[in-house]
Amino acid sequence: MVSHGVNPYRGIRRVPVGDLAGDLGLKSSAFSAKQDPQPVSKPISLIMTTNLKRANWIIPSLVLLMIFMPSTASAHTETGTVGGFLSGFKHPLTGLDHIVAMVAVGLWGAFLGGRAMWTLPVVFPMVMAFGGAMGVLGIPLPGVETGIALSGIILGLMVTFAAKPPLWVAAVIVGFFAIFHGHAHGSELPAAANPMTFAVGFVISTGLLHLSGIAFGLLVKWPWGRIAVRAGGVAIAAVGFGFLFKLI
Repeated sequence: MVSHGVNPYRGIRRVPVGDLAGDLGLKSSAFSAKQDPQPVSKPISLIMTTNLKRANWIIPSLVLLMIFMPSTASAHTETGTVGGFLSGFKHPLTGLDHIVAMVAVGLWGAFLGGRAMWTLPVVFPMVMAFGGAMGVLGIPLPGVETGIALSGIILGLMVTFAAKPPLWVAAVIVGFFAIFHGHAHGSELPAAANPMTFAVGFVISTGLLHLSGIAFGLLVKWPWGRIAVRAGGVAIAAVGFGFLFKLI
């Protein structure tokens, strides 16, 4: 019988919980976190940023390696699947008339803005592949060289005068000239190359030229950039005139 007014726990020593856990050999994460801090790993975003920075120089390096491949290695680029792809990839880069027209497509698309920025660079390779198939099959197309030269003139003038027709009109213009470029590529297919991989190669190369034009065309956001872009249109048209009148 416990009498009233007497503390039943009197004389019992109070032990801190942390000391008790240590005496029993138990170390929970709550007690050990202060004594044994774990190293903090790098944030995932930092790791992803680092990897993207590395990719920024890896991808351009691969593209440049394919473009400027030594001539000693090109002796075997006319045969097989890989040879067909490399031959097709380098083909648009061997003619200034092709380069300026394909850059002009991206340049004009960026100048028009909106959906045109991506619609025109998509329409051109698709129609160009059709023209390439015509060339591979030997289907004649009159005035191929004239059409290629005119593509530089017309597209260059569109950029020079900041022409902004409806999107479908711009797509028709681009698609019309793409047939001539594609036919020229297809008719010059190396005899031993794989036609399918050759076509894939020149379509990818064309897309990269379009992207370079888009990158240049984005300068229109600034007043000085608009002048630079329109000056680029003048240069493209001048190259087209040079090829049309056999001055280049």
